[in-house]
Amino acid sequence: MTTIEKLKEYAAEIGFEHFGEVKMDALKFQPEVRDMCAANKCAHYGRSWTCPPGCGTLEEMAEKVKQFSTGLLVQTTVELEDSFDFEAMAEGAVKQKERFNALADKLHADNIKCLLMGAGESCENCKECTYPDAPCRFPDKAQPSMEACGLNVSQVCKGSGLEYYYGNGTLTYTCCVLV
Repeated sequence: MTTIEKLKEYAAEIGFEHFGEVKMDALKFQPEVRDMCAANKCAHYGRSWTCPPGCGTLEEMAEKVKQFSTGLLVQTTVELEDSFDFEAMAEGAVKQKERFNALADKLHADNIKCLLMGAGESCENCKECTYPDAPCRFPDKAQPSMEACGLNVSQVCKGSGLEYYYGNGTLTYTCCVLV
């Protein structure tokens, strides 16, 4: 079984609603996306190793990605009662994070070298991040978001042949793992 086949098997076992192989040429690191992080609407900019500038420059991220030949996009889609269904949105974010962590645990248990890119959330591995005073305590578990890496998630999905929008009343969370 190839590594990508194993990833797909794991994604199905874990329960991701959608997943597909990422096309490496769809990973375009865009300053405009990174600039959205700099607006600091989430209040994590400059406060974590997984958020800019701690996660590195776009050029550094592009260099990291060159170490990998393939990967998988994994998605959790939730149904919303209406556009103000914040409870379902929050539950979906938690479900995606739990699933992605389970996938990461399987890859680490198999000693598969990977690069994890999460879904728009700041790292929660430590109660208080060591940034910028000391190195990250858990670099293998660190998951900068795809956006923090400068990736436009909908464009990466489209360029990889995976839907991003699954219809009215839905919200989809997307993560990426490269191997």
